[in-house]
Amino acid sequence: MTQEATGEPPTAESAEEAEAYRRTVRQEHKKKGLLIVNTGTGKGKTTAAFGLAMRARGRGMRVIMIQFIKRGTARFGEIRSARDLGIEVRGMGDGWTWRSKDLDESAELARVGWTQAQEIIAAGEHDLVILDEFTYPLHYGWLDTAEVLAWIAEHKPPMLHLAITGRYAPDALIEAADLVTEMRLIKHPFKEQGIRGQPGIEF
Repeated sequence: MTQEATGEPPTAESAEEAEAYRRTVRQEHKKKGLLIVNTGTGKGKTTAAFGLAMRARGRGMRVIMIQFIKRGTARFGEIRSARDLGIEVRGMGDGWTWRSKDLDESAELARVGWTQAQEIIAAGEHDLVILDEFTYPLHYGWLDTAEVLAWIAEHKPPMLHLAITGRYAPDALIEAADLVTEMRLIKHPFKEQGIRGQPGIEF
């Protein structure tokens, strides 16, 4: 193991120099609240976010997920498990799809959801905030991406982790993020075999 790996200076002539070196190493390995994005056309974006939520909760962190498409009455398996673990999940959407009849209502609900998200983020009472399927309001222009990112940069507490999921993540969001993962669709049971979504696997 190298001296750098142990945090010891390569050549330290005094205890003061050794401590100064260790302080430098600690500063280089800084911690910060991350902006995380799960995007892409493949399945698993929300599922991965729930996994992150479970990990954070296991470390005693305060976690909340705001869902911008799913209704507040949704009872999917992951939502039930999350609530059992003390992870708050708020459904702010109307369950819209790309064939929704009233996208104006969907857009308004997204704006209301973002207002609530702003209050939660700015309050600093959580360690991890997840904005599930938040990329859609940005992609469809219901919310201005530049304004959203400017608000996050100004108001997000330094150590709060913020995760955003959904397809079509805007380039500006990807550029601003610290961690970006793209889910890519290779095969799908319904598309290839006509197998519909199954409880415990898809919902």
